[in-house]
Amino acid sequence: MDHDQRDAPPVTRAARDHTPARGGRNPQGSRPKAAPAPTGAEPVKRTRKRRRKRGRNRVFMRGGESSGQTAVPVDQGKGNAGAASPQSASAGTVSSPDSRSKRDKGASTRYALAKPAERLYAALDLGTNNCRLLIAAPSKPGRFRVVDAFSRIVRLGEGLSASGRLGEAAMDRALGALAICAQKLEGRQFSGMQLIATEACRSAANGEEFLKRVKKETGLSLTIIDRQTEARLAVAGCSSLVGRDTDGLVLFDIGGGSSEIALVDLTNRRTGRLADHIVAWTSLPVGVVSIAERFGGRDVTPENFEAMVQNVSDLLRGFEGANSLKHVSAGHRFHLLGTSGTVTTLAGVHLGLRRYDRRRVDGLWLDRHHVDSMIERILGWSFDQRKANPCIGEERADLVLAGCAILEAIRRQWPSERLRVADRGLREGMLSEMMARDGVWRRKRFHAAARAT
Repeated sequence: MDHDQRDAPPVTRAARDHTPARGGRNPQGSRPKAAPAPTGAEPVKRTRKRRRKRGRNRVFMRGGESSGQTAVPVDQGKGNAGAASPQSASAGTVSSPDSRSKRDKGASTRYALAKPAERLYAALDLGTNNCRLLIAAPSKPGRFRVVDAFSRIVRLGEGLSASGRLGEAAMDRALGALAICAQKLEGRQFSGMQLIATEACRSAANGEEFLKRVKKETGLSLTIIDRQTEARLAVAGCSSLVGRDTDGLVLFDIGGGSSEIALVDLTNRRTGRLADHIVAWTSLPVGVVSIAERFGGRDVTPENFEAMVQNVSDLLRGFEGANSLKHVSAGHRFHLLGTSGTVTTLAGVHLGLRRYDRRRVDGLWLDRHHVDSMIERILGWSFDQRKANPCIGEERADLVLAGCAILEAIRRQWPSERLRVADRGLREGMLSEMMARDGVWRRKRFHAAARAT
């Protein structure tokens, strides 16, 4: 299941046909009227300059969705089935300056228009730190194409570990992001839609009350999922990054308020669903927000960092299934697979990116020495230095070391020479499961749909 920004195809000819070409201007600055071409005349060849100008009419999505970026909505072509209403189309084009970090200004990636009669699916994940939405259509068997996306850091779980309740400011931030998601969903017909909330709403005393407010103010009905479901969806979302040469892996998702860990054994007969091979899982009641609030995230000393690691390690010692992969973990066919802002940040810093680029990060392999070096490097930076790094930014500067501490505890529990980075997760898992459930990739249905479009 390769998809999203990294695998989004170039804008199709149909999409280009909806894009008006830009004409030149005469010396006085007015736009000349195009004269009708004489019958039988040779078509005028476009220059590279005109083609570049024409390309500017297309709308692009910025950056990697898991990194907290705000996405610009896809083009809306006339007569295009499944397109959003005018209100929806303009909803996400402007974001407040304080809602975007330097990392938000990541590499641009094209999203093609939805095709007529194309089946659309939507997945929304409201977490402790982020609010994320993906709208996609099935493409090749086992894959899908992203039509629209949105992601914003909302810090819904801010102060939750101390008070046990969602704060008013945090709920207002989340509602603002969810209102944009509602506008993106409005006017489209979906074959499947799944809207979930995770740890913040799951553990807050007023979590259910907040979701009733969400329903009243945005019209969105979110469901709180349990931790086991969250772990399964994370595995499903990353299945395409697990090669046939893998015997076992530990997949982890470091969230804002909890961290899900799944042990996957592939030594037995392998099925088409990676989640079928989960032999043990756990959900730690700690994430980057809760650890940072407890130990401090701005000024982190090596001693303070080690205290964070030990806190998480103590929780891992109570995991009864921790040794389920002992028979494969010492071999070269075993690795870690991380899906979270923590590992994507480390990857971006490792690559020295001037701005976050999901296409270069998703699927990247890091060896043990790379990870050691990146953690040591970031730990040596001041808060201002972390904030200035384009792959961290202001919104993550006080959280990144808390995430590194959780990662370090996982690495000590399951030592591995290799770590693969995934910029994907729950939303991708939801989309894959919905599409598989509807049988959209079955050979006959897929080819029938392809002929229809």
